[in-house]
Amino acid sequence: MTTKMQEDDIKSLEAKVEQLIRAVAALQDENSSLRTQQRTLMSERAELLQKTELARERVETMITRLKALEQE
Repeated sequence: MTTKMQEDDIKSLEAKVEQLIRAVAALQDENSSLRTQQRTLMSERAELLQKTELARERVETMITRLKALEQE
């Protein structure tokens, strides 16, 4: 191999390594963003589950009261 070919190969390899470094950085940023989004969504889900349970309990209480009124 000539020196020119070796230099071209090295430059090509350097360019590929730089491209990989940029890709890794972009994926790390995306991963961090997705983790933040996941935490937010999990928190919202927990809040919605709690509200749903509270609403279910209230509806059950109203049904019980209505049944009691029917029997009077």
